[in-house]
Amino acid sequence: MDIACCKLTLALVVVLASTYTQASFSQHMDDFIRAVKQVEGGVSGAQPLAVLKRLRRAAGLQDAFIQHFLGNADASGPEMDADLSEYISKALNHRVIDGGREEGVVLTSDGTTVALRPLLLGIEAGFLSKSKGRLRALHQLTLARDLSLSLQHSSPLPQHLRSDGCWDSLTSPQVFTLSNTPTLLTTAQVNGGMDGVVIGMEVSTKARWPLKLSDLLTEYYCHQLDNDGLDSAPRLISQRRRENFRGLVAPPMLARQVLKSAVLQQTLNGGSKMEAQEKKRFMAVVKEGMKEFVHTFMDCPPIIPRCMWGAEPYRGTPTTLSLPLSFLYIHHTHTPSEPCVTFQQCSADMRSMQRFHQEDRGWDDIGYSFVAGSDGHIYEGRGWHWQGAHTLGHNSIGYGVSFIGDYVSRLPSQHSMGLVRDQLASCAVGGGRLAANFTLQGHRQVVNTSCPGDALYNEIKGWEHFGEVKR
Repeated sequence: MDIACCKLTLALVVVLASTYTQASFSQHMDDFIRAVKQVEGGVSGAQPLAVLKRLRRAAGLQDAFIQHFLGNADASGPEMDADLSEYISKALNHRVIDGGREEGVVLTSDGTTVALRPLLLGIEAGFLSKSKGRLRALHQLTLARDLSLSLQHSSPLPQHLRSDGCWDSLTSPQVFTLSNTPTLLTTAQVNGGMDGVVIGMEVSTKARWPLKLSDLLTEYYCHQLDNDGLDSAPRLISQRRRENFRGLVAPPMLARQVLKSAVLQQTLNGGSKMEAQEKKRFMAVVKEGMKEFVHTFMDCPPIIPRCMWGAEPYRGTPTTLSLPLSFLYIHHTHTPSEPCVTFQQCSADMRSMQRFHQEDRGWDDIGYSFVAGSDGHIYEGRGWHWQGAHTLGHNSIGYGVSFIGDYVSRLPSQHSMGLVRDQLASCAVGGGRLAANFTLQGHRQVVNTSCPGDALYNEIKGWEHFGEVKR
């Protein structure tokens, strides 16, 4: 079953609308858009703001904080089908339950997982500003409140963030389970919050927008990249989530919004007014927490974890690296020879390379530390902590990063090269995994090989940190 976005024609949606069953909808963004189309069918004119309020009412998102900014989601309009209402309520209400199961999230076609609540609240705030004349609380409704709740707890700061996980199925996802210790702010919440900010800002400033919410979501989450990857892609698509967010949100401003959210939440809960000293103490915590947030979600590139691309287990016991490392070795895969521009194809390429490395070469795992696709993502190989099998004689002192494709006579996409050159390297240094004065080299400089191809090797000779081999 192909999970490419927008796989259903409008005619099929109309037929299915009359035969809805709970089982026919998965936790995939494609299916959520199908549900939105059904809601639009019951709203006169199907204006996005009216549909968003109807979705919010069906999900019961009516707490005092939300109503303070968005008002009450009134009960006008025809009664929603009970099964449809139940699906929407489950899809929009975010929580992490026993066993690390995260609810209120959906899988998107680009391979990332998104919490719907902050996404839709951000879009509603953006549309509401069109009628109210000013943009209120976009950041508080999408990210700031969740950040403030996370930072008010006493666990060490790095444990507040980074909770990501994997789905039970990529074709018909139903259950998303976190891979590490559950935190108060998950990667899916951040993804949804970022998308809410990006789309909310767009609809608040753009003179014209799609006439329906389903069309807006389709344009953002369902764009099909061509062979140039993100180099020729439009600006407002989910694959550009982090770069768009970085362009819109300055960390000091977000920190102030986190403080404002905490003050407002305390007031709405009937607590006493937050005094100056308390604000000062909390702001110090926020500033420290923002460092971790910025590093994880703004400096680092999006990394697809092993379980999402379908990795087989490591065979044996991995050797743990001693960090920080001093080298970054650049490779090309050669085979697969073509760039991958979809999550589905890049994942298939990763599985193919792992099979070759494990079955044909007899290695414990895929050899590379990380692999760059042309779909906007870095794919986790052996990762930050396990020694790789990428650069003979040098695996213990450096990471091996490969670009999917054959780059003897052409270059990878500019965007994918930027992910490695500017973001992955910076992420590694900022996280203490690479030394600040690390040396970047091509595979051929230390091993008798043509890798990473003539074109790519000539390119990286101009990158910062490139170094010749000392004889």
